[in-house]
Amino acid sequence: MPIVSMFYGIIVRMYADDHNPPHMHVEYQGAKAVYSLEGDVLSGELPRKQHRLVAAWAAIHEDELKASWEVCHAGEQPMRIDPLR
Repeated sequence: MPIVSMFYGIIVRMYADDHNPPHMHVEYQGAKAVYSLEGDVLSGELPRKQHRLVAAWAAIHEDELKASWEVCHAGEQPMRIDPLR
């Protein structure tokens, strides 16, 4: 599964053949969660601090995440998105 971004030990991925609604898979030290592109948890759980970081990052990059989802589902690699700094 292609990596969209990595920051502070958090890995964000998107599957090309994944189902709707648009979402991303996030992992941190074995904890896994699925987030909407707006930063809401759809399933799973991350530690609170990492959840806040992912939600903030998603808010900053929402337009890029949506574009990456479209590119990904058109059969191409999802775009890389800048990490949270």
